[in-house]
Amino acid sequence: MKKALLFIASGIILASCSKTEIEQAAVTSPVDELDMKIVYYLTGDGEDVETPTEGGTVLMGGSTDVDAAFEWMIDRSGGGDFVVIRVTGEDGYNQYIYDMGGLNSVETIVINTVSSANSMGVYNRIINAEALFIAGGDQWNYVNIWKGTLVEDAINYLINTKHAPVGGTSAGEAIMGDGYFDAMNGTVTSEGALNNPYKDRVSIQYDNFIENPWLKNTICDQHYIGREGRHLTFMARLSTDYGITVKGIGVDEETAACIDEDGHVQVFGINNAYFCRQTNLAPEGCVSGHELTWKRGEQAVTVYKVPGTLTGDNTFELSDWATGSGGTWGYFWAFKGEFHSTF
Repeated sequence: MKKALLFIASGIILASCSKTEIEQAAVTSPVDELDMKIVYYLTGDGEDVETPTEGGTVLMGGSTDVDAAFEWMIDRSGGGDFVVIRVTGEDGYNQYIYDMGGLNSVETIVINTVSSANSMGVYNRIINAEALFIAGGDQWNYVNIWKGTLVEDAINYLINTKHAPVGGTSAGEAIMGDGYFDAMNGTVTSEGALNNPYKDRVSIQYDNFIENPWLKNTICDQHYIGREGRHLTFMARLSTDYGITVKGIGVDEETAACIDEDGHVQVFGINNAYFCRQTNLAPEGCVSGHELTWKRGEQAVTVYKVPGTLTGDNTFELSDWATGSGGTWGYFWAFKGEFHSTF
């Protein structure tokens, strides 16, 4: 990735796991004429390597990271260069990931302005990576700063053209689906969402950011225990507003769903992942100012609940959304703002 079309100001020296400010001097577009500094952290070899990659997606539910999911990504990276992107924070992932072994380098890039998100230097560093991970934080920052920029283009290039593994945790997971809760007006509880699916805090976007074919018409949620009701509400909004047969993936903390290029999912960790699909009909009542009712014979959304394990033995197939192993089938529904589950 260090072959990127990025001119570095003289006097700045790259150092392993050191904080470096790069002054963007390349003039490739009006944005790049800006005098801006991009903060990044490097651990490992600064020379680019090119390794064969296998596509894949990691949806991590937040809290303590799941080692096995990172090892899964490293394996699919072919031992190349691993990039972490974030809006806030520093290099907390670098040594943790690098010490797992088998990588040429780990680099964190802090991309906290639209200008830096449109930097050709940042773009090239991302597209030349063999694996990409989106850290946790506030997903509104990611949407507000990265959507519609070269960072968005680079993420989609890795997923759909280069076929490199891409993952995210917490807020990084939240933006991975075709539909997503953008948190523009702050977070929302299950109770708040169910009581009024159109309250200002239930801010949903669709089909305009990350393009992952296995997450088409799918909305993800994380830190999942206690959020099942809001996730059901997010799904109800997408079904009502866009007329789609909606799907959802919810992942508990300390758990990760790892999706390979064939849509085969392994669940790693100590809690559960939930694979939710609209059973048949859209909600009976999803209207602004009113409580959500999506009952449909108490089978509104069909759910496969998959326990995580250290070795990812329990699985689900996104190729048909009907086949799994090691899990339990059930249903989610809501009646007059009350969430119900068969689990």
